[in-house]
Amino acid sequence: MRLPWRNKQTRPPEWLLVRNETRGTTLAEHADIADAAATRRKGLLGRKGLLHGEGLWIVPCQAVHCWGMQFAIDVVYVDRKRKVRKVTPNLKPWRLSLSLTGHSVLELPAGTIERTDTRRGDQLFFDFVGAPKTKAE
Repeated sequence: MRLPWRNKQTRPPEWLLVRNETRGTTLAEHADIADAAATRRKGLLGRKGLLHGEGLWIVPCQAVHCWGMQFAIDVVYVDRKRKVRKVTPNLKPWRLSLSLTGHSVLELPAGTIERTDTRRGDQLFFDFVGAPKTKAE
């Protein structure tokens, strides 16, 4: 999957709106994007928690760990077509989760999977929102 901002003419978005098209629910209204080595390594480490509507999309990624984290998260693995391959609700600190069929991971506040009834096979829609301003703007 080629990310839309990977060419030099297109600026990266500031965040994502993530909807579950199958269930008609919103998983995240403001998901950050971790698509560089440094941001993928850091993930949510150092944060105190995620607020309702927040999230982090890590791409590419087939496994996450919660070593050193202070809060539980919900984890949704998606393939290149953004179809849900696996859900891991309430992944607690010091635990590990993986999916060899996933291409990227959406980390969400604990309880989001249950609240939105997200399941394996659901189709997600990612809306890239708000590109950062350049110095010329």
